[in-house]
Amino acid sequence: MTDIIYSSATSIAQSIRDKQESAVEVVQAHLDRIAEVNPKLNAVVQLCADRALQEAADADAALARGDATGPLHGVPMTLKDSLDTEGVVTTGGTTGRRDFVPDQDATVTARLRAAGAILMGKTNTPELTMAGETDNSVYGRTNNPFDLERSPGGSSGGAGAIVTTGGSPFDIGSDTGGSIRMPAHLCGIAGIKPNSGRVPRTGHIIDYTLGATDSYTQNGPMARYVEDLDLILRVISGPDWIDPAIIDMPLGDPADVDLNSLRVAFYTDPPGFKVPEQVTRNTVQAAVRAISDVAASVEDDAPAPIERVPDITARVGGGDGRAGTRRILDKHGTTGELSAFLKGRFDDAELITTGEFTKALEELDQYRSDMIRFMSNYDVIIAPVTAAPARPHGASFEDRNRHAFYTGPYNLTGWPGTVVRCGTSSDGLPIGVQVIARPWREDVSLAVAAFLESALGGWQKPPM
Repeated sequence: MTDIIYSSATSIAQSIRDKQESAVEVVQAHLDRIAEVNPKLNAVVQLCADRALQEAADADAALARGDATGPLHGVPMTLKDSLDTEGVVTTGGTTGRRDFVPDQDATVTARLRAAGAILMGKTNTPELTMAGETDNSVYGRTNNPFDLERSPGGSSGGAGAIVTTGGSPFDIGSDTGGSIRMPAHLCGIAGIKPNSGRVPRTGHIIDYTLGATDSYTQNGPMARYVEDLDLILRVISGPDWIDPAIIDMPLGDPADVDLNSLRVAFYTDPPGFKVPEQVTRNTVQAAVRAISDVAASVEDDAPAPIERVPDITARVGGGDGRAGTRRILDKHGTTGELSAFLKGRFDDAELITTGEFTKALEELDQYRSDMIRFMSNYDVIIAPVTAAPARPHGASFEDRNRHAFYTGPYNLTGWPGTVVRCGTSSDGLPIGVQVIARPWREDVSLAVAAFLESALGGWQKPPM
């Protein structure tokens, strides 16, 4: 069963339906892998092994009766600890929820289980998902499988670490400023931030009540293979009639995308952000050379408006002195010492006047208009994810202040973006690129990412 833990969720589902493997065998193989690697990673922070094995046995019995549940029948999964899971502790990394056991699933959780997926456990996240490194006062620090002294990123770092090691075929992350895309890049897997308004946030610790920054956050799949992102996204998308921002928009098929017709922009040095390391630039250039073989046009053209993003983000997200964050903490009963990363956000926050805040919102609208004008000339943008590969533990807060993360511009626009591994550093660390598409065109982003995965190798096993 060694190979099954490195298989795609798509192929695992098929092998279970074809009765080549039983769901019990598949779940047990993944639980064994979690037991092997998690003591070093601290990626899975809640394990529900007995329940998972019982559900797997039930799935096998259902299949024997000819009653397959859905496209993920019998496929195991882990879920980020910010998503509610009925009967399983869900902390969101904050001490006020240390013992919180939800009495119902988040919408995303419920949809995955209805499609046949089996929950094995929860994966670590920083407090309230608000950091670029995965560490909190409840469970502690998660390590990167490619170098245990380095961070897997955040905030979906536990997901990235366990998926890349074969402990889970897929996980669901959340992305407010890069929290799917950064861990996918730093752990060498694939991940997609869907378009804003695609996937309900109901039952996520940051839901649909975030006010001015509500549109930034999306839930999305993380997996070793791009094909699984499309499969899982179809399961979790669409209105739940609770999250008011979700729109019933068609989701295109990546297989129908004509790569030869695509107009591609790329950049290696994001204006207004820290200059990336050369190995990061080289990886973007490798992706550009690959896509140049098939695309209609490829232009070195960075969208100038993104240089305004750090300033807009600081004023729109923190201009209330982080009062909104404090309300979330109060809601969940967190009254004690905050994690270092979250405390840093309060320390950096600057209270501005109502007039200054409304001006910031006007500038956000103008930014979005300027960006969509830029995108009228292109179908896809290929860009770096962060300035460097995985950094030592504790460095991510410094990196945030130096604007070394390049994902935020597309949370502000709301556009879809897929990360896929396209390179490796001299010391063996994975490097991804982000593939940004026009509004609602996840199919284009996924099609280009799948092409780059095939051309440049995609996911590779970590040394553990």
